Amino acid sequence: MFKLAFMCGLLLSSAGWAAETPIAYVKNVMGEASVTTAGKVVKAEVGTAVLQGSILKTAAKSSMGLTFKDETVMSFGPDTELTVDEYLYAPAQGKLKIVSMLAKGTMNYVSGIIAKLQPDAVAIRTPAGMIGVRGTQFLVKVEE
Repeated sequence: MFKLAFMCGLLLSSAGWAAETPIAYVKNVMGEASVTTAGKVVKAEVGTAVLQGSILKTAAKSSMGLTFKDETVMSFGPDTELTVDEYLYAPAQGKLKIVSMLAKGTMNYVSGIIAKLQPDAVAIRTPAGMIGVRGTQFLVKVEE
């Protein structure tokens, strides 16, 4: 019984650790931008960590760029909101995935290693549809 409880505790703590491990970092900010994780809002600055589930926002006349662990680059224009829904980057285990929701605004996307190794593992959702990424760079705009 003790062994089972220990194993469950170990699994839960590793799941919590994975959720708290940064998946990206803010590389540049102009104007006002924020990163909200688990309800906690942090002013975005160079080096701010982004976790799975983080909501990224830019204000009017503002922009922000970030680089993910797999070298995917996302840059956001003014009045943008994006949620990083899923991110898996464990190439040795074949676990690769990026799923994000662009609710509004503009984003310039440059694919990284995940899109190169497993193109169907990348998806950007919008209120109007979903963009499948097959290793490329694109610009998308979502209007309210």
